[in-house]
Parts: sequence; structure tokens; C-alpha cells
Amino acid sequence: MATVLTDDPQTQAPHAVEAELNYLQAGEGRPVTYTFEPPPGTPWTSGTLEPRRVRISDARPLAAAGALSLHTSGFERVAHASALRDFSDDSAIRSIYYPEAEKLLLSVTGAGKALIFDHTLRDSQNGSRATASLREPVRRVHNDQTFVSGPRRVRDHLPPAEARQRLRHRFAIVNLWRPIDVVEQLPLALCDSRTIAPDDLVPSDLVYRDKVGETFSFTFNPAHRWYYFPKLRPDEPLLIKIYDSRTDGTARLTAHTAFEHPETAADARPRRSIELRALIFWPDSEA
Repeated sequence: MATVLTDDPQTQAPHAVEAELNYLQAGEGRPVTYTFEPPPGTPWTSGTLEPRRVRISDARPLAAAGALSLHTSGFERVAHASALRDFSDDSAIRSIYYPEAEKLLLSVTGAGKALIFDHTLRDSQNGSRATASLREPVRRVHNDQTFVSGPRRVRDHLPPAEARQRLRHRFAIVNLWRPIDVVEQLPLALCDSRTIAPDDLVPSDLVYRDKVGETFSFTFNPAHRWYYFPKLRPDEPLLIKIYDSRTDGTARLTAHTAFEHPETAADARPRRSIELRALIFWPDSEA
């Protein structure tokens, strides 16, 4: 059961809700998640989840004031309408959406090169963890890469000589997350990177048919500050930092998860979204 919280007239806190987020229970070791049907007797995901009731604030007022950004809080809302209307066509996603997403990423970050390496479609009604072409929303607190798998992505997707050169300078991995319809159920909760401590991060294996990737799970920390964008529209994509090589106080990553909003109507439309992950490279002058 979740609770709706009203504005606090003394602190001028934004509208917020209380809801449960699924953290990893502390002391569980290294979780393993399969992206395909696991062997008989093996769970899809290991590690015990620990639901925690947290406050999730409306991010819109802070975003409008410029208080939330990709490099400070680890996430940012941008204004961008896609030319693509039919996201069921994989070839159209690659031929239309990828190029426009690359231009958007370069424009927002000021980087010199963007390399999109995958995308995922999600649908809360028709998606399944067993269906690679259409996944269900993820309802556990996580980040898509780690400090080990981030650099590995550069080596995976660039020729060896270019990878060595790029790894000597600043690069990042960004998730461009866009709703396909206005979000009415299972909105995305995003954690302010500045409230995450190193001990909150738990490296976790993500098993594909041909390789094992690495993501971060998170244990609960009462210092975490969570936000969401109510009724997020398709022309309001989010940029989510999932890796940054900089260690100077720039947001290196953040945590995110789908959550059950207490005001969700019984007839709310299913949540449909597309997330696209890209390597971002800055000029050689940036270390």
C-alpha cells in the first residue's frame, strides 16, 4: 500500500508519493540474472529482494529550475519529439530513431562521438523477461553497467586501436529512455546520484546466451533521494547516466526502477517505453 503526500508549505517540498522499491537485501553476495530461460531448477534472478518504503518526489519543479542534470544528479529530462511513430518496426528504429538519438545525445552532452550499441522495448502488458524483443519493466533498483563493464563496452564495440585511444580519455554510457505513450502506470523512479554511497553498489552478473555482462544492484540507504516525472510524455525523453569515466565529482551513475504509483487508475494504459544505450566520447582534451 502506498501513500500520496501533499506539498509541505513550510519546506516548499514538491508533491511526492510513498511507495515500495525493491532493493537487494544486504549480505546476499553476487546476484545472477538470466536474459533467457535459465536451466531447470535455476531461478531467473538470484538474491533476495528487500522492499523498502521510500518517498518519491515530483521531479518536474526541480528540473524546471535546472537543479537536476545528467552530470550532477545523474539524470535529465530533455525536450525532443521523435520522427518515428511506429516503434514495433525494428528496422525503422535502427534507420530513423538511432540517427536522431545520436544527434540528440551529441547536442545535449557536447561530446564528439556517440555510438549506440543496443535498445530495449518494454511493455507492462505484453512484455516478458523471456522475450528479448519485448521485455517487461524492471521492478528492482539497478544500474545498467558497472565500473568494470563500462570500459568493457568500449572494447566490445570499437576496433582495438580506437578502443585503446578512447579509453585514455573521458567517455560515458547513457541510457536514452523514452515513453512510447504517456506514462500512466509503472513510472520510472530515479535516484539522485549525489545521495548514493559506494557501499550501496553490488556487482551483479547478467547472463546472455553468448556472454556474461555486469550490472549494479543496490542495497537500501536512507540517504537515497528518489524522483519521478508524472505523466511523462513521448516528447520528454530522459537521459540516464549509467557510466562515466570521470572521478572528479561528476555523476558517474545512478539507480532507477519501475514502481507502482498509488494514484494509478484501474483503467490506466500499459506502460510502453524504449531505452537506447550509447557510448559517448568527448574530445581528447578531456581526461
